[in-house]
Amino acid sequence: MANIKRYPWISHFLGSPTGYVVHLQKGTVRHQGVGQAFWFRPANSVLSEVPVDDQELPTLFHAITRDHQDVSVQANVTYRFVDPVAVSNRLDFGLQPPGSAPASGREQVATIIGQLCQSQAIDQIATTTLAEALERGVSQLRSVLTESLRADTRLLSTGIEVLGVQVLAVRPESDVERALQTPVREQLQAEADRAVYERRALAVERERTISENEMSSRIELAVRRENLVSQEGTNARREAEERAAADLIEAQGSAQRKGIGAAAEANQIRLVGEASAAREAAAMEVYRGMEQATLLALALRDAAGSLPSIGNLTITPDLLSGALAGLFREPGAATRAASATAARIEK
Repeated sequence: MANIKRYPWISHFLGSPTGYVVHLQKGTVRHQGVGQAFWFRPANSVLSEVPVDDQELPTLFHAITRDHQDVSVQANVTYRFVDPVAVSNRLDFGLQPPGSAPASGREQVATIIGQLCQSQAIDQIATTTLAEALERGVSQLRSVLTESLRADTRLLSTGIEVLGVQVLAVRPESDVERALQTPVREQLQAEADRAVYERRALAVERERTISENEMSSRIELAVRRENLVSQEGTNARREAEERAAADLIEAQGSAQRKGIGAAAEANQIRLVGEASAAREAAAMEVYRGMEQATLLALALRDAAGSLPSIGNLTITPDLLSGALAGLFREPGAATRAASATAARIEK
């Protein structure tokens, strides 16, 4: 923006790098260009500043399609002033003193370009249906508006060059837009529901697989447990049979040992009895040939060991005479008989 310093009868102008100034004094151009600095008298001078940088103009308008549907078009036009002197002559870009209304040059340019865009867009959309406008309207309108604005004679004569046109949106009314969005929303919702159902079905299938695996594992564990119980029963039965067989063998061995011991003891008793009987028989045989007096003497000798002590012994004449008669009759025979008896008794 230009800077103007005002003094009582004269003023000083200092331009900007993006503003093209045209100084007219009494209808004659005195100064023009970018970044100018000069003195001037406000009483006989007119200053116009035209921007030389790129300008952006957003525009919004409505159009009717071939099937009588209202659509709104949002566009943005980029332009610049290539002939500032012609622009200052055709449009109002004058620098007004403080307190005055601003120049209306920008509003004039916006009105001109906006009307041109709207007229060209209305003609183009009127030949298409709503579906075609929504589908290909943006690209078609961009091409049509760019060509028409660049070739417009009014803009060229004014010194305005259109650099580009961007069509941002072509939209129907809100009710129609919601109606058009409904099938797509329903389709998207159906896809979402299908995805949810597939996910649930997959989850159910996985849960079923997990349950089957758990059941298979439980069945396998039960079968293994059954085999284990059966094997343990077989082992216990075999152990009991082995223990019973071992006990039977031990009992048979014990019985055999007892039988052998009893037989040995019986045999020993028999042998002892036979020996005792033989000894008694031999003693009886010896005693059978002895006389009565000898037997009596032997009996007294044997009984003497077990009789109590005798304080007084009375011997009658008959007993003494008989004993003496026997002693004197066959002393040798008596002695031999006694010796043989004693020997047999000792055996």
